[in-house]
This record gives sequence, structure tokens and C-alpha cells, in this order.
Amino acid sequence: MAARILLVRHGQTEWSLSGRHTGRTDIPLTDEGRRTARVLGGRLAGAPWNGLRDVEVRTSPLRRAADTCQEAGFPGAKEWDALLEWDYGDYEGRTPAELQALRPGWHIWRDGVPDGESPDDVAVRADDVIGWARSAQRDVLVFAHGHVLRMLGARWLGLPPTFGAALRLDPASLSILGWAYGEPAIERWNDTGHLG
Repeated sequence: MAARILLVRHGQTEWSLSGRHTGRTDIPLTDEGRRTARVLGGRLAGAPWNGLRDVEVRTSPLRRAADTCQEAGFPGAKEWDALLEWDYGDYEGRTPAELQALRPGWHIWRDGVPDGESPDDVAVRADDVIGWARSAQRDVLVFAHGHVLRMLGARWLGLPPTFGAALRLDPASLSILGWAYGEPAIERWNDTGHLG
């Protein structure tokens, strides 16, 4: 049986703070985002993770995830496009309130976005990450983005893409996908205990 997959959502950015959909726009971390990434790194350095010395690390190439990875103490992580955030297409940079005014009843987990990705498109990428993680001989650690990590949670459990809507994730959070009774399980979700 494969090891666990540890998920880290990137730290705060100006757009995550204001609630704007941030897909492929390469927004940097705020000072607070960098601080919380370092705090998370401190937590992973201690028990029970003890620095995750044998873990294989991958990150989204977008700087908010890659910088979170670096600040948390995991330099040299392999960048992987499968971990990019949902491509929000025409809805990039807009807030949920703006989108509801533009398209009442719209729901990204059901409807996708024009000139961007559908939920099924993101699920295919998530399934690739899960295939890699399940074939690993050790724990794996990924640094990525809210929506793609929520999709990973849904797909790890074998659930449809729409289930990702039920899995909230905060910036600089830690989640762990593992096993219970030989079946995929969520061990920890949206854990921000290290942030006080």
C-alpha cells in the first residue's frame, strides 16, 4: 500500500485576502504569507514529522506555491504543472460576488469556467498526482493551491469532482490523505493549528 500524501496550500496573497479567483496569475505571497509558511515549516520540522527527511516534494510552479515550499524549508522541490491551480479563464481575478452578479447560480464545481477548465479537466490532473503518490514508496508532500488541492481530496476518496466543493482550505494549511482499513481516507484536513 502506498504512503500518505501531505498537502500544503500556499500562504496568503493579496488576491486570496480579497477573495479574488487566482488561477494562473502569478501573484506573490504577502509578508504574512511568507511568515505563515515559515511557521508551517517549523511545525513540520518537529514531532511527529521530524523534518520529513525522507519525503518526496513537489510544488506548483506558480511562485505563491513555490515560495511557500521554499519558506517552509523544502528547497529543491520538483515543479509540476499538474499542481497548477484551476485555470479560471474569463473569471480570473474576479470575486464570487462579481461572478454571481454576472452569472446568477454559477458554481465552479459544477459549471467550470468559460475559456478555462471544467471540473473534469482539473480531476484528470488530480488523478495524475494521486497515481504518482500512490506509487511512491514513501510519504509525498505537495505545495499547491486551494481548488486543485480540494480536488485532490475528492479524487483521493474516489468521489466525483463536485465533492471538492465541500472541502474548505485556508492559506498555509496542512492536510493529510492516507488510509483507514486499507481504504483511502482523510487523516487531517485544513489544519491551521500551527498558526495559533
